[in-house]
Amino acid sequence: MLKKLIVLLKIAFWMIRQDKQRKLCMKFHKEGNIEERDNIVWQKVPAWAQYCAEVTGTKVTVEGLEKLPDSPVVFIANHQGFMDIPAIYGYVPKKISFVAKKEIEKVPVLRDWMYFLECTFIDRKSPRASIKAIHDAADGVKRGYSQVIFPEGTRSKGRPHQEFKAGSFKLAFLSEAPIVPVTIEGSYKVYEEKNKIVEGNEIKVTIHDAIPIKDLSKEQLAEIPAKVEAIVCAQLKDSEEAWRKAHPEA
Repeated sequence: MLKKLIVLLKIAFWMIRQDKQRKLCMKFHKEGNIEERDNIVWQKVPAWAQYCAEVTGTKVTVEGLEKLPDSPVVFIANHQGFMDIPAIYGYVPKKISFVAKKEIEKVPVLRDWMYFLECTFIDRKSPRASIKAIHDAADGVKRGYSQVIFPEGTRSKGRPHQEFKAGSFKLAFLSEAPIVPVTIEGSYKVYEEKNKIVEGNEIKVTIHDAIPIKDLSKEQLAEIPAKVEAIVCAQLKDSEEAWRKAHPEA
């Protein structure tokens, strides 16, 4: 518990030290000077993500960067732990946004940086607001901000992955951007496995070949969720099978 508190305080103080840059970003944001805002954001956010890895004693390796298209994409990834987002933001060179719960919009400072990232806040209690949020996020992709989606809906925490929800792909289909499957391995060991910060772990991020979806028929789009899940989770087969053997009662 003490180590977790220390890590959280270090990250909080790191963000506080960026307050001058945050205020400058807010000025550019309000003026509509998005280029100048983004110049700051896409220096600071990867630095924040890499600092998260540093203070948790985590090594992040990425394979397949050469497979990334030059255009905006929709990343579809499995979700093992809270370090998944820093692993992507810190080590995948794309302008990346994501859809977040409406409640996070109430958190000072963090809320501002998420605005700058072009994140979309979704009110899951309102179907109409949820639909609008998905459309807004798809528009963001068209404006140059890739999206990352975790279609399991929650962290697996080292357990076998949960089924990818087909509805999570709606944003990707609306944007018509290529889907890039991403496999994340080992992030749960940083915290979720033992419910405490554990140093000396490695997160491996594997980027797979992009899947073009523009101009696909409805029948072909319907096959995409299962296809992407198979690609993303193929590398997890051995570790998931080992978990099942170790937990036969689960």
